[in-house]
Amino acid sequence: MTDGPYIIDEPERERFQLNRSVLVEPEILAREHKAIFETCWIYAGHDSEVRIPGDFQTRMVAGRPVILARDNAGDFRCYLNTCRHRGATVCRERSGNRNRFVCPYHGWGFNIDGKLAVVPAKESYGDNFDRADFPLAEPPRLEQYRGFWFINFNADAEPLEDYLAGAREYIDLVVDQSPSGTMDIITGTQEYDIQANWKLLVENSFDDYHLAATHASYLEFMHDSGVDVRIPKGLIMPKPGIGRALGNGHAVVDNVNFRGRPYAAWIPIYGEDSKAEIETIRAELEDRLGKERGHRVADTNRNLIVFPNLVINDGSAVTVRTFWPTAANQMKVTAWALGPQEETETSRARRLDSFLTFYGPGGLATPDDVEVLEMVQQGLATWKEVRWSEISRGMNKDGDQLNTDELHLRAFWREWNKRMTAEGVAS
Repeated sequence: MTDGPYIIDEPERERFQLNRSVLVEPEILAREHKAIFETCWIYAGHDSEVRIPGDFQTRMVAGRPVILARDNAGDFRCYLNTCRHRGATVCRERSGNRNRFVCPYHGWGFNIDGKLAVVPAKESYGDNFDRADFPLAEPPRLEQYRGFWFINFNADAEPLEDYLAGAREYIDLVVDQSPSGTMDIITGTQEYDIQANWKLLVENSFDDYHLAATHASYLEFMHDSGVDVRIPKGLIMPKPGIGRALGNGHAVVDNVNFRGRPYAAWIPIYGEDSKAEIETIRAELEDRLGKERGHRVADTNRNLIVFPNLVINDGSAVTVRTFWPTAANQMKVTAWALGPQEETETSRARRLDSFLTFYGPGGLATPDDVEVLEMVQQGLATWKEVRWSEISRGMNKDGDQLNTDELHLRAFWREWNKRMTAEGVAS
């Protein structure tokens, strides 16, 4: 069990330390299920994944098998993928279109609207048996913001929009890339395991301090491709950026772009034949949003954490990534590419190339991150002897903190600590 506090947070002493046991101990993970994953809004899927009545997707969300579906009224639904009879999953396919889910165990059939429609040998049940009493179960809360759907197992949770707080601004910057405000999850899913605690990936996802050390080969590749990756004096990144806390544990690094954006920021790696199309995209963006906001959408990269386990990387591609702890030292990661519904075939090809070559499990960045996180987890076997991790970078500064500081990490950990030490959760 954890000995002492989870964190030491002393701003007046410019001291912020994390008890390493929270990255190792199975008891902590058990508490997280109750204190965090049962009470927070958890990302389930995107509106574009089920477009027309009958469309469905199955996946694991918050440790539960779920079905995302579009019912006959055109409404987005989320069902718990379990038969009301004896518990078997009622849908085994990953995706498709159908009007009924049939349990493979005893044949109970549920319509796309969740209602129980078929009970073999129903006459063997008594007169009080009513199929209306046994629809597919749904999470207590299901809400969306600009096409991003979340579930919450706490019926009394605050509304999603309130929970998102300052993260809404950054989701808006993503969705505003589409002229119609309609973004698409692009067909294809990245899935991989990491032998590390899930919170290490939270840190890594917006920790720009590690770029030069961990991703040196990527910087060499960009340099060889004609991209200016020189690091100015006083910085650790080729371009400046800031870290921001957004409320409720959400946080972001917001950086001046140096690695291009297939949407509206050309770099030599895209090739000369792409320059005209990218310039046209940028002109449309500035006409629609205005020069200032168009500049912000096109010329900054953003790594957003929506507490606890959603990452939206809005950079050389837009990546939506979630992860789920399967053990204290293991997680499953799932990621999708997101793009404007209206983009051309050539623009989407550039987007997917960036998605795969940088963010993919076989790309230029993600394998580095996976390796170093697993090295961290190995090093944490010494947690009883080396008790504390240091997360105080930037605490001596007033005003904006750099993307390579750790304000955004502290924002996550403060929210995590608040929830984990709430009455009735932690001793």
